[in-house]
Amino acid sequence: MTTPDPRASLNAARRRRDLEALGDRPHVDLLVVGGGVTGTGIALDAAARGLTVVLAEQHDLAFGTSRWSSKLVHGGLRYLATGQLGIAHESARERHLLLTRTAPHLVRALPMLLPLHPGVPRPAAAVLRAGFLLGDALRLSAGTSGRTLPAARRVSRRRALELAPGLRPDGLRGGHLAHDGQLVDDARLVVGLARTAAAHGARVLTRCAAEELHGDRAVLRDTATGERVELRARAVVNATGVWADRLVPDVRLRPSRGTHLVLPGAAFGGLRTALTIPVPGARGRFALVLPQPDGRVYVGLTDEPLDGPLPDVPTAPESDVAFLLDVVNSVLATPLRRTDVIGTFAGLRPLLQARAGSTADLSRRHAVLTSRDGVITVVGGKLTTYRRMAEDAVDTAAANAGLPVGPCRTRNLPLVGAATPAELARVDAPARLVARYGTEAPAVLAEAAGRPDLLRPLAAGITGAELRFGLRHEGALDEADLLERRTRIALVPADREAARDAVRDCLLPPPDARP
Repeated sequence: MTTPDPRASLNAARRRRDLEALGDRPHVDLLVVGGGVTGTGIALDAAARGLTVVLAEQHDLAFGTSRWSSKLVHGGLRYLATGQLGIAHESARERHLLLTRTAPHLVRALPMLLPLHPGVPRPAAAVLRAGFLLGDALRLSAGTSGRTLPAARRVSRRRALELAPGLRPDGLRGGHLAHDGQLVDDARLVVGLARTAAAHGARVLTRCAAEELHGDRAVLRDTATGERVELRARAVVNATGVWADRLVPDVRLRPSRGTHLVLPGAAFGGLRTALTIPVPGARGRFALVLPQPDGRVYVGLTDEPLDGPLPDVPTAPESDVAFLLDVVNSVLATPLRRTDVIGTFAGLRPLLQARAGSTADLSRRHAVLTSRDGVITVVGGKLTTYRRMAEDAVDTAAANAGLPVGPCRTRNLPLVGAATPAELARVDAPARLVARYGTEAPAVLAEAAGRPDLLRPLAAGITGAELRFGLRHEGALDEADLLERRTRIALVPADREAARDAVRDCLLPPPDARP
């Protein structure tokens, strides 16, 4: 495919047309506020069932929590340890759908090694081994084959060092090797959901703030022009995550901050697997070392309660950086230093307020709440289970408002660019582009027609052709959208500076269109 489906293309011109159409006819079946993975998932579910849908996002797609995850598609293993069997099975089932049906072009199998050093005594190692076996049982119960995600197994000391040469060899007894799902980019999943929803008729409006929200209406404001639209909706869903209580004050959340570090892959001596590292003195908590397709490595994850006003863009405090370095250095032969860290990012999780205690112990189960005036709020949950959250939200909206909808279709609805592994292998484009764009990779290459310079990497492998595609088809409107969300160049400040001029060049109109 060299030309994307125009129904799935988001850009400034389509946004303008959609706003004008909404001004002429301000009536829809469903308004969704929030352009993260939950909101875009709800918009897709509802549009696929035949409802008229508006998605309003104050900033940009994946502006909030959805771009700050570990990029993992979890199978629910960690929830078994706390007895949350229902959410564990749900996670495994949703992981299966993402890997095999919804987004096989964006999700891959990731090997994850838990090294067995003296800090993990043999009794604890036996318990962990049992947990991995239960994780295999979850995988099988979800229908995921060993070809898609290999079974967990114990590996020798020699094999552990082959997979992770940077491990400290002293006292290493081997390791437990398991597999989970990894997204090439969490923000790309959100963009794919939004574009697929648009292809089914949803109006996706970024830079569109909800100033008033009620069960059957809302006041939206175009933040680019200041113009307001009074929208009538048969049902309204608040999917603004950790900021949900700004629109529905009755919602009670206990936000937590998760911090990640960005490091060069060379700092780990050539990782061929992710690492799962027990946090010393904390039962059931682990830090993760996650190799990325661009050669970088992410290290996370903290889980710290956050009190007070919530920032739109959180930052990583030095205390989190020091904590993560200490945990990772407990298993490395050559300790990492603060100067090795080339970037950081932090995200806020919308955990449900439940009880006193560590936010690490709060359930990741989601909830669909209806306020006194009828606004439906979706909170809790996690990226992997976005589809189930969306299904529950649309079911609730349909029941509350009497919307004529059929059953959910998203279990078998592939996102734009998705295809089977065999089909993806035949796409005539570089593997890196196929992993990010699936069957649309040739269309990305076509953006460089007559401009071979647009195929030259700018930073982290990203090319000018991808920037153009982001503007023409993925809803990017400005420099920040391109640097921070359509690509992740901005995660490393030095990369951002290296690519800034090329991004600004892409934003200029073509020469024949300039005054």
